Amino acid sequence: MTDTITIRTPDDWHLHLRDGAMLRAVAPETARHFARAIIMPNLVPPVVTGAEAAAYRERIMAALPEGSGFTPLMTLYLTEDTDPTDLAQAHADGLITAVKLYPAGATTNSASGVANFDKVRPVLEKMAEIGCPLCVHCEVVDSDIDIFDREAVFIERVLDPIRRATPGLRVVMEHITTMQGVEYASEGGPELGATITTHHLVINRNHILAGGIKPHYYCLPVAKREEHRLALRRAATSGDPTFFLGTDSAPHTDANKLLPCGCAGCFTATNTMSILAEVFEQEGALDRLESFTSLNGPKFYGLAANESTITLIKGDPVAYPDLIETGDGSVTVFDPMMPLHWKVAR
Repeated sequence: MTDTITIRTPDDWHLHLRDGAMLRAVAPETARHFARAIIMPNLVPPVVTGAEAAAYRERIMAALPEGSGFTPLMTLYLTEDTDPTDLAQAHADGLITAVKLYPAGATTNSASGVANFDKVRPVLEKMAEIGCPLCVHCEVVDSDIDIFDREAVFIERVLDPIRRATPGLRVVMEHITTMQGVEYASEGGPELGATITTHHLVINRNHILAGGIKPHYYCLPVAKREEHRLALRRAATSGDPTFFLGTDSAPHTDANKLLPCGCAGCFTATNTMSILAEVFEQEGALDRLESFTSLNGPKFYGLAANESTITLIKGDPVAYPDLIETGDGSVTVFDPMMPLHWKVAR
């Protein structure tokens, strides 16, 4: 029975670090086990120019522990006023790795996102020309579309038309949550990738709603039926290079999670690798953990895999803190509702 595995150091291809006191508290949690991460730009105000991305990167670097080798990969927040020239220059200068598309109103701090997709066609065409990937929050925001159907409808009404109209555009479907997302990504060819979160491999919508509302399992896109969770597990553990880890670890203070209209997001940075090892072992796929966490993402983004490694050891259940304290208040660490026997040991 395997009780030790060594893999290339993983990367996180979808991460929220926030800013200020929250950034200083949560950045070390990711830097402990990950070498790189795609950093989400949905601050207030959002990161919309190359200069703003450079400034945010400096704040992140200042928040890291001394001697950390962690590299933040910056993104720009796509708006209907995004300047294609500034975007192209930021990409050419290495300031940004990708651009994030939020449908306006779809999730946390997305009010500045895109409502009229025709207005961003020149930007998308420039991105296709220069090879800059587009990371997409795949949900429509129409009030007449059930929240559990918004990903599937987005694929049909928005994503597929965008891709057909913009040949060569490299797209990452962020945090997919449905079997429709899995199917579309798997058939999309080499210019389409998809990230899967840690928490969507663990929870379905019953965990949020059955027996009382569980605010710390509420996220967007919201967890779906069990059949969708199982489809995500099959995709993540398949070895298919289309799928790679994007935790969407999203810290909110407990005070903001527990409001009458609480914030969406699960904070998984602290225990993600232990959870994933447990999930992959359950699926008989420990030999594919490295592909999902460490190889498929770099391949899609045209980057080399990390040379360094981490080792996970199986033993007695690992204890993780329930809370991370920040200058803004406590943040609850995601509870996977199962013992975690795998511990990262460098």
